[in-house]
Amino acid sequence: MKNVHNIEISLKGKEWEDILDNVFKKKQKDIKLDGFRKGCVPKNIYFKKVGVNSLFPDAVDIAMQDAYKKIIVDKKLIPECEPKVDIKNINENEVVFEFTIITKPEIKLGEYKNLGIKKDKVTVTKDEIDKEIQNLKTKYAEIVIKENGSVDKGDTAVIDFEGVVDGKILEGGTGKDYPLEIGSKTFIEGFEDGLIGMKVNEQKELKLKFPENYTEDLKNKDVTFKVTVKEIKEKILPELNEDFYKDLGYDDIKDENSFREKIKEEIKHQKDHESEDKYLNDLITKAIANMDIKLNEEIIHDEIHRMLHQYEEQLKMQGLTIEQYLQFTNSKMEDLENMMKGEAENRVKSRYLLEEIAEKENIKITDDDAKKEAANMAERYQMEETEFLKAFGGLEVVKYDLKMKKAMEILKNN
Repeated sequence: MKNVHNIEISLKGKEWEDILDNVFKKKQKDIKLDGFRKGCVPKNIYFKKVGVNSLFPDAVDIAMQDAYKKIIVDKKLIPECEPKVDIKNINENEVVFEFTIITKPEIKLGEYKNLGIKKDKVTVTKDEIDKEIQNLKTKYAEIVIKENGSVDKGDTAVIDFEGVVDGKILEGGTGKDYPLEIGSKTFIEGFEDGLIGMKVNEQKELKLKFPENYTEDLKNKDVTFKVTVKEIKEKILPELNEDFYKDLGYDDIKDENSFREKIKEEIKHQKDHESEDKYLNDLITKAIANMDIKLNEEIIHDEIHRMLHQYEEQLKMQGLTIEQYLQFTNSKMEDLENMMKGEAENRVKSRYLLEEIAEKENIKITDDDAKKEAANMAERYQMEETEFLKAFGGLEVVKYDLKMKKAMEILKNN
């Protein structure tokens, strides 16, 4: 491919000698040889006794960075991913590298205007309003002890239970004072429904079967659960009144009609947002289909690694490591990478599409434009502007982001 550049470069003579000398000086303070105090071994003696090649590992790291910078400046290349590097030769006189540098692939824009895609119209139904109000009432329900009566759907039954498979107590299949919400589908099918109608202190045996998609050692096996109901809790849903509206933060709402209008407005706002996202995604998908581009696997893998890093950060926020995630899901890193490949390819193509549109439409972003955008974004995130710029990556990142937004607006005007 035309965007793959194989470039050989050597560092030799004084340039390479200086690198070796600097590495030796850093090591010298820790060097011990018979007949010399620690840190006082002369370079020529060290080379004779130990060999100059002992400096090569550290020297190569320094030389590689210097050589790479030199290539980027001299050849005026903008790499799209991490380069591949081979050491072709190394001795006390020189080091020779071969860099494989991948730049932006050739892109031919197709039609990106007049794509014939329309945004979905948004409506809000009475059922959607009723469902959202019910969700809010459930969320703010008061949980109280059910003094009389039996377990119903929606109740929380506090239970002791013990599972038995093949005449043996099931490992991990017992519990004491376990709060189980009926209808949550926390347990295998039949367990929660089997508790409906039970009363406090009542005992029951549930004869069930593990499903086909369960763990290998238990799938399709018969299991008997001995269950005792210790306590029943029920939800008391709040009334639609001013106190409830205030709990939701709607201090200006006084009656049910106004409340329903407010809920309708919020549902519409969410659906408008979703409709806009779908519209933009449909536009990008169509414009990409019209675009001619061949992506290097290295560029896709570089994007996958970025996505993995982002995912790893998300897991950390949940108190998990990537290793724990792989263990819990019984998967390998390769599985995760394969799962992300399609999304990574789409992200790269979307980025290239918008960059090409910006180039063709001659979109220019000035420093003043970027500073105004940074100020607006900092205000939106309730941050100091300098703090926001540091977190966002600097003014150049804001300029790039703004350019992509303007390219997106051109794509939308079709």
